[in-house]
Amino acid sequence: MQATPYALRLIDQELGGLIHRLQMVKPLAMHETMVPAAIPRNRALSHIDRYLLQGRGKLLTNAHRFKQWLRSSQARASRGESIYRRFVFLRLQASAALTQFDLFADAVTQRSEAGTGILLRGMEYLAEDALQIQDTPYTPPPMLCYLDHGIGAAIRRARTRLPGGGENPVALIRVPRERMVGLGIASSLVHEVGHQGAALLNLVPTLQGAMQPLLHGPGMAFNPWQSWHRWVSEIVADLWSVSRVGMASTLGLINVVSLPRPFVFRANLDDPHPTPWLRVLLSAEMGRQLYPHDEWQRLRTTWQQMYPGHRHDVGQRDVMHALAEHIPLFVHWLLRQPVPAANYRTLKDLLFDPALGPHALHNRFEQWEQSPRLVDAMRPCQVFALAAYARLVRGKGSQAESHNLHRLLHRWALQA
Repeated sequence: MQATPYALRLIDQELGGLIHRLQMVKPLAMHETMVPAAIPRNRALSHIDRYLLQGRGKLLTNAHRFKQWLRSSQARASRGESIYRRFVFLRLQASAALTQFDLFADAVTQRSEAGTGILLRGMEYLAEDALQIQDTPYTPPPMLCYLDHGIGAAIRRARTRLPGGGENPVALIRVPRERMVGLGIASSLVHEVGHQGAALLNLVPTLQGAMQPLLHGPGMAFNPWQSWHRWVSEIVADLWSVSRVGMASTLGLINVVSLPRPFVFRANLDDPHPTPWLRVLLSAEMGRQLYPHDEWQRLRTTWQQMYPGHRHDVGQRDVMHALAEHIPLFVHWLLRQPVPAANYRTLKDLLFDPALGPHALHNRFEQWEQSPRLVDAMRPCQVFALAAYARLVRGKGSQAESHNLHRLLHRWALQA
């Protein structure tokens, strides 16, 4: 059936409303109010605005062309069904574009909240530091942090597909509001940064490929390598976090996964996250092998006291203990894997930070005791590592730690 003049007029009116809504989308730089210290890095805002405005411009061009075509003789001779299908498809594209705008606008709008915006900019300064690895071949993407409810943090990595299509122009990191206390800030944030770093270095496919010959050992009733293969993306992000902020990473992880026992020992084969009980043991072992110190073993022992692994049915207990016993061997293997994207340097050589070694932290702590403002000149990641060392090894209180770290987040925002 050919489209009637009434149907064409109705579509034309709806199309006019759609065009008006798209024209209301303005650059984020024009309609957000925030103090200067809360403004994201110019490169992040410009990447977002360029991406959004290019998409809006393309949609507006298509909408105007469609509107013009609707008034032609060709449209009057076309079937109403095909015309309306074309309009619905254009409307879905516009809806996806507006969803993407809201995704970034929600993150940027938080910069107008009193106090929150400055903390977010300070967190981005920390995230930028966590992604800076000496002599790496990649260019770090712009990063944008925002707060939300929930337990765990998350990242929408740069250069990945956005809802509705298109490539994400920035790394968008969501941090739970309840993690904005002391060492938990760095632990969650730097773990998510680790996902971005791993993607830039193609670490997960590289490591999974290296594990392939180990997945089918002869005569093995249970092969732990199959579990590490499934969980490697989260393990690498945890390794990145441990390598950047030391004990602060494991302490923060313990805080996140301290849940009722069924959740701590839950083994979901479809979940890329290791079983929480094993994940803490992995984190402590990665720290021990990267930055040897007795405190890592104390963390491991304390975790096992809080969640004894023997209180389970025999089958699950045997699997958990087999994996736990295999952790030192696996971490030893992991740290010695060459990274083709980084000139075949090993992961340990790539991620190791001399400033986080036990002797370096001891000396830095002694200097800090004599001169408390010493931390103002330190790199953000090293500040969090020192704060964790001060709490665990030197018994410093967490209240003063939180106050000092929030002061530094404000300072880094101003510095940025």
